Amino acid sequence: MTKISFASHPFLLGFEQLDRLVERTAKSGNEGYPPYNIEQSAENVYRITLAVAGFREQDLSITLENAQLVIRGRQVDDSDGRMFLHRGIAARQFQRSFVLAEGVEVGGASMENGLLHVDLRRALPDTVVQTIEISKK
Repeated sequence: MTKISFASHPFLLGFEQLDRLVERTAKSGNEGYPPYNIEQSAENVYRITLAVAGFREQDLSITLENAQLVIRGRQVDDSDGRMFLHRGIAARQFQRSFVLAEGVEVGGASMENGLLHVDLRRALPDTVVQTIEISKK
């Protein structure tokens, strides 16, 4: 059976990478931890907010890997010598990935009240219209 994708359309030249991106995103897990919000505060300004209660700044890492924003959290298990009658707050690790479009840059990150904020902005291109000269042979 032949695989058909939207990038195989003859009018969509050079969109193979986008096709692979859609396929990779569809394969990624839909785990709900930690919960997050994505907001748009201006036309080209975005914010990703993750609920990371119990994590410290040093427990979190934010990296940009091939246009993919990866946020990882790993808590140190400090339960030695403590006896829990009920343990509902798990000290588990996580990895949350967001694929960024071309031109989207990470502006910074901050922690506030158990929420990790990652600010993004889209850089505007310098040239919108480009004229192509026809060369003579």
